[in-house]
Amino acid sequence: MTTLPTLIDSHCHIVFRNFDEDLDEVASRWREAGVQALLHACVEPSEIPAIRALADRFPEMRYSVGVHPLDTEHWNDDTVSVLRRAALDDDRVVAIGELGLDLFRDKNLADQLAVLRPQLDLAVELGLPIIVHCRDAAAPMLDELQARHADGRCPSGVMHCWGGTPEEMSAFLELGFYISFSGTVTFPKASATHDCARLVPEDRFLVETDCPFLAPVPRRGKRNEPAFVASVAARVAELRGMDLEAVALSSTANARRLFRLP
Repeated sequence: MTTLPTLIDSHCHIVFRNFDEDLDEVASRWREAGVQALLHACVEPSEIPAIRALADRFPEMRYSVGVHPLDTEHWNDDTVSVLRRAALDDDRVVAIGELGLDLFRDKNLADQLAVLRPQLDLAVELGLPIIVHCRDAAAPMLDELQARHADGRCPSGVMHCWGGTPEEMSAFLELGFYISFSGTVTFPKASATHDCARLVPEDRFLVETDCPFLAPVPRRGKRNEPAFVASVAARVAELRGMDLEAVALSSTANARRLFRLP
């Protein structure tokens, strides 16, 4: 009997409605695939009760609380208080996010920074890592984090769904960040991501699905799910010239360290 490698899907969104009909079957598949833990990302505060209910239902799940850069309209005067209370009320909250900057879809950098900065402050206050969404925005993201790093106000965290260059990756690694690879690492034309997967230090990478988005090859274009993180890990192993077991061990240890998972 073949023993499956232990994997952690470090970023998923199973709260979305397209999992309503078959979530128990989805959970059976992730367990069969060796996924022993998953981290559910939050995009805006109204999701938090439903995500918490999922954590009640699936004991292997931990989650974050935060506001996505494309959801700035959900930011209100009391949002920091809502996020703080949610994090303090449940020790299964292990990160703040997903937060960040996205200049691919929106160009409202000032609005996004106004939502990002108080979340970074909250992460430092609570001693929690951050989950960073950064798309076409590495320069302003680095400016913000480097300025904070210089005066000791930069949280730890992960660059989720990595899609930048090796040079950009190096700058985030210097700040202490981890790099997480999603199904995009399996895409044939994602050459910069392939280079990053080869170059990232063994103690600084994670694997994720970002499901229901970005299903890996050969399921590209279909609904993604946590079980498919095994395909991500297999491609990272191939790019690094390692076996799958070694990539699973490293990525799992790194996720446990970053998020202080049990």
